[in-house]
Amino acid sequence: MSAKTLMLQGTGSSVGKSIMVAALCRIMKQDGFRVAPFKSQNMALNSFVTKEGHEMGRAQVVQAEAAGLEPHVDMNPVLLKPEADAKSQVVVMGKPWKTVSAYDYYKYASELFPIIEESLDRLCSQYDAVVIEGAGSPAEINLRRFEIVNMAIAKLAKAPVLLVGDIDKGGVFAQLVGTQMLLEEDERELVKGFIINKFRGDIAILKPGLGMLEDRTSVPVLGVVPYYHDIIINEEDSVYHTGDDGKEPQVDIAVIHLPRISNSTDFEPLQQEAGVRLRYVTAPWQINTPDLIIIPGSKSTISDLNHIKNTGLAEAIVEKLQQGTPVIGICGGFQMLGKHIEDPAGIESDAGSVEGLGLLDVTTSFEGEKSTHQVKAEVAGDTGMFAGLAGQVLTGYEIHMGQTRCGEVNSVFKITQRSGEKDDHFDGALRRDGKVFGTYLHGLFDNDIFRRSLLQNIKPGYEPEGQSLLLSKEEQYDKLAALVRESLDIERIYSICGLR
Repeated sequence: MSAKTLMLQGTGSSVGKSIMVAALCRIMKQDGFRVAPFKSQNMALNSFVTKEGHEMGRAQVVQAEAAGLEPHVDMNPVLLKPEADAKSQVVVMGKPWKTVSAYDYYKYASELFPIIEESLDRLCSQYDAVVIEGAGSPAEINLRRFEIVNMAIAKLAKAPVLLVGDIDKGGVFAQLVGTQMLLEEDERELVKGFIINKFRGDIAILKPGLGMLEDRTSVPVLGVVPYYHDIIINEEDSVYHTGDDGKEPQVDIAVIHLPRISNSTDFEPLQQEAGVRLRYVTAPWQINTPDLIIIPGSKSTISDLNHIKNTGLAEAIVEKLQQGTPVIGICGGFQMLGKHIEDPAGIESDAGSVEGLGLLDVTTSFEGEKSTHQVKAEVAGDTGMFAGLAGQVLTGYEIHMGQTRCGEVNSVFKITQRSGEKDDHFDGALRRDGKVFGTYLHGLFDNDIFRRSLLQNIKPGYEPEGQSLLLSKEEQYDKLAALVRESLDIERIYSICGLR
């Protein structure tokens, strides 16, 4: 290893570790360092496919983008994707490895650790610095002997640790002190600083507590990061909700919030469009009268299909379609729109076959290997939602099990390239009246021209505003870096990890 290493761990989940790693990657990049992110083991349903066709956690993609890098699976060698019945699919180096229960997973730690070590070694040989993210809390004392993501990695990487606490939840002093107390002595010695995140209010009121915290632990507080509302960056596996600005939206979009929703990041570009309100709905009455309904991806398609049937959401979707509201299904949502989902091998269900919503003349069968590809495509559809869009070029990525057979439907996209190689086949299905379409392509709405053209077809008269998504992303990373640089003692952090 030649890179300097720094690790951010937290007092718990959702305290802001992912965002802090992204911010530090951006700051280091701005300061001229070649920096890469790393998280040995991630549990998330928001995933991405690299140009090599490997699946990895979306949080490390965000961190790579902040560092100005192409995402690579070495940045996240182990990905856990929760499924129904307390099981997870284990993705190792970007490919499905096993599906195991939470209890059984820890039996495989010794097999996975060498793979993690090799990934970290490769990153450390290529970059000046590697910023490492932990998971949950290092003080989960019942898991200490099995863990391969917190202190075990800090020791492997010889990385000083910064411990992040979320003050917005309340009890941040107890969180930080309690975490320190539950660590082993050699682990406590690795903790070189505290970061207090998501602070609201007058910092002067907080300062006496910071002094007492340092006295109790002999660990310095490296800064307090304020709570922010105006920086839009995906955090780990969350569903991002925008606030209601009180204005009547030009376009109202209802996304069905499935219990096992995956790749909710597909919809963030829609949320960032001026004049668009995107709502996640969990009950039929919440649908109201939208301009568009979207059924998203799912890690357990059959289970989530049964859920929307049992809650009345399926009936409400059909009713709104009959009233003229267009419907889009992405990945698992596409499969739900069809006539049947067949599962002869019992991958998701023992039922063998279940009826879909019947809104598209397609049938899906769960069999074969998972498809993970980056793709380039051209719009093939030219009716309804797709009127005038034929020939538009876009990019996206596939992450799905199962193959879908199409009947009396129009093609949606012509795939011209998959994972860097030429291709020539069609994806998705568009109902002949142009009111319903489904696709396996994630990342569709990242394409500025396609997204805005589709919105204009859905709501004639809608006029998009603002800059491209790529420019917007870069602006958001720079805003985050500026906020964190102002809030933390960056020079001291550089000194802690040996970059100064």
